[in-house]
Amino acid sequence: MSELKTIANNKKAHHDYFIEESFEAGIELCGTEVKSIRSGRVNLKDSWCSIVEGEIFVNGMHISPYEHGNIFNRDPMRVRKLLMHKKEIARLYGTVKQTGYSLIPISLYFKGSRVKMQVGLCRGKRLYDKREDMAKRTAKRDIERAMKEQGRG
Repeated sequence: MSELKTIANNKKAHHDYFIEESFEAGIELCGTEVKSIRSGRVNLKDSWCSIVEGEIFVNGMHISPYEHGNIFNRDPMRVRKLLMHKKEIARLYGTVKQTGYSLIPISLYFKGSRVKMQVGLCRGKRLYDKREDMAKRTAKRDIERAMKEQGRG
């Protein structure tokens, strides 16, 4: 099995959305974008996916220009096509048409020598859901900290 090497995670997606299901998609890259990705110069923070005429695209993903790329660099914010099976895209399109669902990039990683993206079928969280998650995280951290200190004493 191919080794996975994570390049970028969309932490904001986990904070703002309930991730109901996730899918793996290839991504169409041009020019020196792979070299920029290898150096970790990619940001998924405000990105989202859209389905247009049976094809899926990622919008708002920023890949910084490669320093040594000169004329081969592309627009860092350009819309990039994702590679998925037609049946999968059609099923996602039907689900996304339901109110409250979005397609959000969760992570970008290398699988072998290929760049892959994990796309989540997400439902937005309300403010009280976010507060509840933050309270759970804080409680978990406090418990871990107390256990660590007790182990030293």
